[in-house]
Amino acid sequence: MKKTFVLLAACLALLAVPGCKNAPKKNALTHEQENAIETQLSQMSIREKVGQLFCVRPESLDPVFQESSVGMMAYHMQAVNEETKAFCEKYPVGGVTLFSHNIDNPEQLKAFTRDLHALAGAPLLSVDEEGGRVARIGNNDNFKVPTYASMAAVGATGEPAKALEAGVAIGTYLKEYGFDIDFAPVADVNTNPQNIVIGDRAFSNNPKAAAPMVVNFMEGLHKVGISACIKHFPGHGDTVGDSHKEYVQTDKTWEELLNCEMVTFKAAIKAGAPMIMSAHVALPNVTGNDLPATLSSYILKDKLRGELGFQGVIITDAMGMKAISDRYSSGESAVMTLQAGADIVLMPEDLPEAFDAVVAAVEDGTLPEARIDESVRRVLALKLASQKN
Repeated sequence: MKKTFVLLAACLALLAVPGCKNAPKKNALTHEQENAIETQLSQMSIREKVGQLFCVRPESLDPVFQESSVGMMAYHMQAVNEETKAFCEKYPVGGVTLFSHNIDNPEQLKAFTRDLHALAGAPLLSVDEEGGRVARIGNNDNFKVPTYASMAAVGATGEPAKALEAGVAIGTYLKEYGFDIDFAPVADVNTNPQNIVIGDRAFSNNPKAAAPMVVNFMEGLHKVGISACIKHFPGHGDTVGDSHKEYVQTDKTWEELLNCEMVTFKAAIKAGAPMIMSAHVALPNVTGNDLPATLSSYILKDKLRGELGFQGVIITDAMGMKAISDRYSSGESAVMTLQAGADIVLMPEDLPEAFDAVVAAVEDGTLPEARIDESVRRVLALKLASQKN
């Protein structure tokens, strides 16, 4: 298994070209690069393919944590150990995302990201570094990096160039500390004063004002070689509840969403967004049911891919959030979201259960291998775009 990903790393390194750090914006591969991805795909086992479709917290890769009742934030995993390396041989995930409790100081973080990159699966490393109250590095006093009051404050300047500067500044230090993806910018439009989860994380309550801010922040990240992840599709700014804690829905129609929430997402897609995160928000007046967007093929396939034309990577919001985990098991939700059109399952509550359920679904035909291959191609293309120069 390790040989497969050594070959992948070597292949992608050979294909990296000057200016590759801007590839996420262009969303284009050369014929040679496409052939390299197809060659790599043909050499992967089902478990290796499935692994590429998972992005998890570091604790999920430690069998000690798997068997423990200790909470992840109390555990404070901040280094790769031998048990983690062995676990990843069986569960070779394609991505790892870090939180504040995984980050102590610059030296520790550089060593941690270096060792995580070397795990089986060659994971891409991501973090929520929005600027403002959601900034895992920026809000750590051990790091001397640029900080921001909020993205709402940036948006209030009315100057998209300020968002570009923020994207460049944040992306620069993320690159220095070994990250590949920033789960930012927030493209939600903060239209509901009772909203408790988005608030000043959004650039504005006006979609036309927010859209250029979103695009410029994204382009700032891309200028310094960090892939942006636009979130939370199809919009979490008009909800009252918090999908981390409960089932959440919006009563808007698709026409209403097109006039507000979709303005920012359409602008980001037009500008070449490489990655979009789905929200666990139900839209009964759009879909006719109570499925969260993350589990809805109508939202992900018909609307995001079909109507809006998005061709990049669709990653779910964290699957351990209550809007999902209160209703579905880790295995059920992982299979359901891939059936719905997602490419990456983010942080299932139980990684082994979710991973093994997807493998079983591929083996019994519930998830055709051709469907999995579509997503693996997108993930490998994202890895190609994320290679360091």
